[in-house]
Amino acid sequence: MSRNDLLGEIASDAGLERTDFLATAAAQLRGFLEANEERLRQLGGLVLIDEEPDYLSVAPDGTFRSRTRYQDAQGRWHSETEVVESASDLVELYNPADIYAAFVEAAKEGAGMEAEPTGAEDLPRTAGFSPTDTVVFDEGRVYAEAADRWAEGREAEPRDAEDAARRLYDLALEFQEESQESEADLLSRFEAAAARLAPALGDLTIVDDDDERLTLLSTGELLAEVVPEGSEGTWRKLTSPDELVEYYDPTDVFGDLADALAEAYPGVAPPDAAEGSEESADGGDT
Repeated sequence: MSRNDLLGEIASDAGLERTDFLATAAAQLRGFLEANEERLRQLGGLVLIDEEPDYLSVAPDGTFRSRTRYQDAQGRWHSETEVVESASDLVELYNPADIYAAFVEAAKEGAGMEAEPTGAEDLPRTAGFSPTDTVVFDEGRVYAEAADRWAEGREAEPRDAEDAARRLYDLALEFQEESQESEADLLSRFEAAAARLAPALGDLTIVDDDDERLTLLSTGELLAEVVPEGSEGTWRKLTSPDELVEYYDPTDVFGDLADALAEAYPGVAPPDAAEGSEESADGGDT
C-alpha cells in the first residue's frame, strides 16, 4: 500500500469519526433538551453565554439564538443573530461540553449562586458543602451524587423557578461529564484505528502555534502540549484522551488532522477539499 493510500485512509477515518461524534453529540443534546423541555418553558428560557462578542441563549421552545459580532474593512462593527433550531446544528457551532457548562453557569446564576471560575471549584457547593468548607473530594463521586439527586426528583414538578434551576444545574453537570467521557472514548477509538496506519507516516504535526502543539505520533496516539491560561508560559503535556478533551474538541482535532494531511499530501483529498484547506490556512472560510 502506497504512502498516499495510507494517508487517504487516515483522512477517511478521521472524517467518519467526526461524523459519528457529531451524530452522537447531537442525539445526547436532544435528549438533554427533551428532558428539560417543561423546565425551560417554566423558566422562560435561559441566557447561556453573554460575553462580548459571543452570545447564546435558549428560548422556551428549545431553540437557540446565537449572535456573532464582526468588524468590516471600514472598521464598522456588525452583529448578526442566528436562530439555531436543531441540536445537530448547534453542535456544529459549539463544543458540546461548553454547551453543558454554559447550562451549569446559567442555572447557578438563575438560582442566585455565585459564579466560580471553573467547574471543578463549583463541585463542593454542588455536593452540599458551604463555600467556606475545606474538603477533599472525588470528582467522579460528586458528579454521580449530583446525577442521583436529579434522578430522585425528576418525576416531581419543580416547586418554583429556583427549584427548576437547581435541578437543571445538577442535570447539566451530569450531561457535561457524559459528554467529556464520550469525547475521550471517541479519541481512544480513533487512536486504536490509526495505530495500524500511522507507523508508515512517522510523527505528523497537526497544529504548531505559539501556545499549543498537537501531533499524531507514529504509534497512532495523539500528543498535545498547551500553555494554559494563568500558567505564566509553562507548557503542559497532554498524553491521554481524558487530558486532551480538557482543551480540545474532537471535531476540531479530526478536522485539523484532515487539513494537515491534505496540505502535506494534496493527492489524498478531493480538489475542493484541498482548496478549502488552503483557504482555511489563509484565514478564509472552509
